[in-house]
Amino acid sequence: MNGTPLPAPRWSRYVAVGDSFTEGLWDDPDGRDAPQRGWADVVAARISARRVAAGETPLEYANLAIRGRLLRPILGEQLPRALALQPDLVSLIGGYNDMLRPATDIDRLGRNLEAAVARIRATGADVLLATGADAGDSPLIRSTRTKVSLYNTNVWSIARRQGAFVLDLWGMRSLRDGRMWSEDRIHLTTEGHARVAQAALVGLGLAPDDAAWDDPLTPLPPVPRLEQAREDAQWFREHLYPWATRRLRRRSSGDLRVPKRPEISPVDQ
Repeated sequence: MNGTPLPAPRWSRYVAVGDSFTEGLWDDPDGRDAPQRGWADVVAARISARRVAAGETPLEYANLAIRGRLLRPILGEQLPRALALQPDLVSLIGGYNDMLRPATDIDRLGRNLEAAVARIRATGADVLLATGADAGDSPLIRSTRTKVSLYNTNVWSIARRQGAFVLDLWGMRSLRDGRMWSEDRIHLTTEGHARVAQAALVGLGLAPDDAAWDDPLTPLPPVPRLEQAREDAQWFREHLYPWATRRLRRRSSGDLRVPKRPEISPVDQ
């Protein structure tokens, strides 16, 4: 940026709903025991800072997202609470955990998502949706690539019909780099969340803080096969096996968890 203050974003009350992606899982720049941040928190901070710089009040923000949630509980549990907070901006991102279920009905997900977006828009609030990231390089979820691309098509159509904004994860070149993903290979690193936050600003029609936000990283040399095999084995033991075990037991990593920021309040500067 050139140092010239940006116009104040028009939103004053932002509520985020969704799953682990919006909760900010694995974004822990201050240590694993510190509260996790995430792209939505970064976006809220950026919007708030621009409002204050333009002489407006800080943005008020709440984050109701909980890891592991499917689209139905996001819409049935989180959305009513979000609307009760009277936001003028809601980020509604969900349905991608549903893709890991074998009998996912993409058309039904799309219909439910659009009904929710219409409900939000009827209050006068703006909506930020998101496409799913391209999972072609993920050994765990690459099988969902076709379903995600179909759902993404629904997201773009819903946004056009309902006048919503879109955070385009599928189009982010930087997310094809493994360094943007945490050791569980499903959730973003702190750097990944930071880049997604810039993409969200762009999706909202705002200027990013860094013009190079989606530039590809400098390529690394190939990992030797033996080292890669060791890393894959460790990933299987520490992440894939526990995840599969929870699925068999019909449990979720978000069971008994509560939102990290359930009340709307000004963003700290």
